[in-house]
Amino acid sequence: MHLIIGLWNPGKDYEKTRHNAGFILINSLQEKWNFEDWKDSKFKWTISEWIYQWEKIILLKPITYMNLSGESVSLLVNFYKIPKENILMLSDDLDMEFGKVRFREKGSHWWQRGIKSITEHLGTNEIARIKIGIGRDERYTVSDWVLSRFTEIELQAFEKDIIQESKQKIDSWLTEEK
Repeated sequence: MHLIIGLWNPGKDYEKTRHNAGFILINSLQEKWNFEDWKDSKFKWTISEWIYQWEKIILLKPITYMNLSGESVSLLVNFYKIPKENILMLSDDLDMEFGKVRFREKGSHWWQRGIKSITEHLGTNEIARIKIGIGRDERYTVSDWVLSRFTEIELQAFEKDIIQESKQKIDSWLTEEK
């Protein structure tokens, strides 16, 4: 079993914001890979499941805010007994230029509080992650920038290039020997 987590802030106010890059990506995966419909839970999450090469894949959207993502992730990981090497986080990265996609087997959370919450709740930094560059604009405070909406041109690039590159990285992660 594998778990893919899309980090986000729920609600209309946060739709299409830079901080919700992981959410945009996970919704695309759910749609393009024909996962089942999203199912809500009383356990602080929304999930969608799919069988890929005879193994269950769970997509998870914590319904807590970004900074509290670890609460719902740890509940699900403990419930399903998912090993850390089978967990992948999808998030934004302020310090990477817009559109760059990076896969890491492990690492620190740096400034990303959603990743920090998850790694603290799971007790390890050894969780794979795909970070999507959202760039930085020095005219804005960090919080104003990450909560600003993508432009239409950026959303088109997201649909065309970022999602495709991310899906290739996810497919490689799913098929590698662990």
